[in-house]
Amino acid sequence: MNRLSNNTAQAEKRSSILSSNPVMRRLNKVDAYSETNASSYGGITLKTVYFLLFTVAGIILQLILSASLASGETLKLNYEGFEVSLYKSEAIALGGAVIAAIVFQLLAFFAKPTVPVTGALYCVTQGYILSFLIFKVLKGYEYLGVLALAITMLIILVMAILYSTGVIKVTKKFKMVMLTLFVTVIAGSLLTLAASFIPFTREIALAVTNNFAISIISSVIFIIIAALFLICDFDTIDHVVKDKLPKKYEWQAAFGLAFTVLWLYLKVLDIIITIAGRNKN
Repeated sequence: MNRLSNNTAQAEKRSSILSSNPVMRRLNKVDAYSETNASSYGGITLKTVYFLLFTVAGIILQLILSASLASGETLKLNYEGFEVSLYKSEAIALGGAVIAAIVFQLLAFFAKPTVPVTGALYCVTQGYILSFLIFKVLKGYEYLGVLALAITMLIILVMAILYSTGVIKVTKKFKMVMLTLFVTVIAGSLLTLAASFIPFTREIALAVTNNFAISIISSVIFIIIAALFLICDFDTIDHVVKDKLPKKYEWQAAFGLAFTVLWLYLKVLDIIITIAGRNKN
């Protein structure tokens, strides 16, 4: 009884709008307890690898479909300075992947028992999108995808060390910094979007959107936010393991961590594409 009371107190203490990503935030409110079938770091690690392997499957799927969809009408696009030649069927498949990613993400967030399946399918769609960026947009510069991966792994390692050594702790002040950064970026993005629809502010909005320096600063802030989310994820995983939540919660913890890692990689890749596109031209 005391154990459950302590877990409930910890859950209330950890509950916050930005304690971590939506999957992890639900875990912070769990006060279940299991002595014989509790979650473990090893179990969460294996399940995280499981989700990331589905991302690799998504990359392979895009490469296979790209060959089979290479026919018919083509579209010419410019993405961050890179000229992209895209078959109409490829564009439809990419749009389908984006929509599927949103659907599976929402299902994984709100239908917790489905996470092993919906989380895996979400990772497949993310792999498909990442593969498109690396092998279609960065065609001829695919090594930049490897560079983005190396930077992402370095950030994860640094954040893990900073958290495990106690240099960074998940406190109210830490969460306030996250909230401030997050709200600032989101508010700026929404204001720019709204301004693009207003005739007398449209040119200003387009100038801001196409400004290289502003794009880089915005991307860096998103990377910082993603890195801070990693710290929160590590803290939640500690809660899951140390408070001995039932083993079924490993799936949510693993998907939450995989979600943050993929988001971080996408943001790192995005800033590399932006810089490479400018240098290319």
